[in-house]
Amino acid sequence: MAQRHPDTAAATPVGLTADGLPGRDAGSVLEQYLRDQATGFLRALAPREGEPGRPQDDSAEAGRLMRRSARRIAGALHTYGSLTDPAWADPLRAELGWLSSTLGREHQYAARMARLITALQRLASAEEAAGTAAASQADDELSLWLPASGEREGPAADHPQAAAEPVSADRTNGTGTAEALRDPSARTAPGTEALTGTARAATGRRTPAPSPAAAERGTGTGPLAVGAARAGALLERQLTLARTRAHSAALQAMGSSRFHAVVDAVALLASEVPLTPAAHQPAEAVLPLLAEQSHARLNEAAGDLALARARHPYNADALYAALATELVAERQDVPWNRVRVLLRLRRYAQEVFPYDDVEPTARLTAAARVLEQHREAAEAAAAVTAAARTPRIAPATAYALGVLHADQRLEVEAARYAFAHLWSR
Repeated sequence: MAQRHPDTAAATPVGLTADGLPGRDAGSVLEQYLRDQATGFLRALAPREGEPGRPQDDSAEAGRLMRRSARRIAGALHTYGSLTDPAWADPLRAELGWLSSTLGREHQYAARMARLITALQRLASAEEAAGTAAASQADDELSLWLPASGEREGPAADHPQAAAEPVSADRTNGTGTAEALRDPSARTAPGTEALTGTARAATGRRTPAPSPAAAERGTGTGPLAVGAARAGALLERQLTLARTRAHSAALQAMGSSRFHAVVDAVALLASEVPLTPAAHQPAEAVLPLLAEQSHARLNEAAGDLALARARHPYNADALYAALATELVAERQDVPWNRVRVLLRLRRYAQEVFPYDDVEPTARLTAAARVLEQHREAAEAAAAVTAAARTPRIAPATAYALGVLHADQRLEVEAARYAFAHLWSR
C-alpha cells in the first residue's frame, strides 16, 4: 500500500470522494452512521434480554454482533470526536472498550485453546509421518543387502535336507527355538515371538504406517508425540479455567449497573447525538480531513516498524526475541499491535466516509486480517510460556511446549512477512 502524507490544510484529498455529501453537514452523516450501529447493538441485545419470539441459542452470535457494533461506535467517536461533545463521547468510548473486551475474552480463550491443540496435533503428526518415511527409506536401503522373501542363507541354503530335518529338544537346550526358526509351521515356543517378529521384519515386510486417525490424534512414539498429550491436557486445563472465569466475568458484567448505563447511552445514539458547532459545517470540508488524519497516524505507526527486515522470509527476529526474554518479545509485539488498532480505526473511519476506489478497502481488510493473525499467534505463544512455568512438569511435556512455542512465534514472523508485502504495494 502506498503511504501518503497528506496536507491537512488542503481541500478534499486525493482518493477521497464527496459524492452524496453536498448539501449535508458533517453532523448528519456521522449521526446516520452512529444510528445504524446503535440499532445493531440493541438488536443483538434482544436475545440476551429474553425477547419473546427470538431464539435463545444464538447468544454467541449476538455477543459477536454486539462487540462489532461497540467497536465501530467507539472507533467513529475516536476519529470524528471533534464533532461530538467530548464530555459525553470520551466516557462512552471508554465504556464501550471495556464492554467489548469483557465480552470478547471468553471467545478469545476458546479460539486460543483450539489453535494450540490443533497445532500440537499437527506437529506430532508431522513428526510421526517423518519418522515413518525415514523408516521406510531405511527398509528400502536395507532390502538391497537382504535376501529376497523365501530365500535362505547360510548352511540351510546349502543343505536343504538339513533344513527340513527336525531338531531335537536336547540340541536346542530344551527350548525348540532352532526348530521354530527352521520350520515356520512349527509351534512357537514361549519367548520366541519377539525373535520371530524380528526375523519376519528383516525378510522385507515393512512396519505398517500409523492409521490416519492415530496420526490426527498425534499418537506416536516420537519425542514430541510422547509429550504432546500431556502438554495438550495442561493447556486445555489452564485455558478452560481462564475461559470459565471470563464467562463468569461476562455474566457479571451483563447484570451490572455499569452495563445498563452503557446500553442507555447507546440507546441515546438511536435518537440523537450530542454534537458541537463544528458538526454543522459542510461534510465535504470536514470529514475528508478527519479521515485523512487517521490515515496519517496509521502511516506514521507503520513507518516505525522494521518492514525492510520483515520482507525477508525466515529472518527469525520474532523467534530470537522470544527465546531471549519475555520482556523483549512483548516490547517487540507492542508496535505491531498499535498498528493493528490504528488500522482498525482507519477501516471504521472509512465506513463513515468511503474512498473512491474499492481496492484500498480490500487492502486494508487484508492487512487487518494478517495483523489479527499476528495477535492471535503472539498471545498463543504467551499462553504456552505461562504453561511452561508450571512446576514439576515432565521433560517430554516441556519439550512439546517448547516446540509449540517456537511454532507460534514462527507464525508471528509469517504474519509480519505478509503484512510487509501488503503494505509496500
